[in-house]
Amino acid sequence: MQRILHIEQRLTTGRCVLRLEGPLVMTTMSTFEDAVRADKTRALIIDLTAVPYVDSAGIGVLVGAYVSSQNGGRNLALVGANERIRNSLRVAWVESLFRFFDSVSAAEQAV
Repeated sequence: MQRILHIEQRLTTGRCVLRLEGPLVMTTMSTFEDAVRADKTRALIIDLTAVPYVDSAGIGVLVGAYVSSQNGGRNLALVGANERIRNSLRVAWVESLFRFFDSVSAAEQAV
């Protein structure tokens, strides 16, 4: 089972796209937290298309990204969250915090 999280960052005018590949779990969350903290753009788009699952620590770090975006007056969008991830967010009662999109381009137009 893959336990490595790769993050590709793409900056455009006022936006940052973080494309994650691998599970967002306790052992990989610090890499993601560092990338979120380093971002100072007006909009953060997190592409979860290649993330197979999240655990409670992964949910916590996504909620942390949400809180950080709210405190900084930034937009946050999640792209490509599969049903397993959506269900995990639903069970944790935090799904309603996030805006979901099917593609990065749709998220870029909305934020």
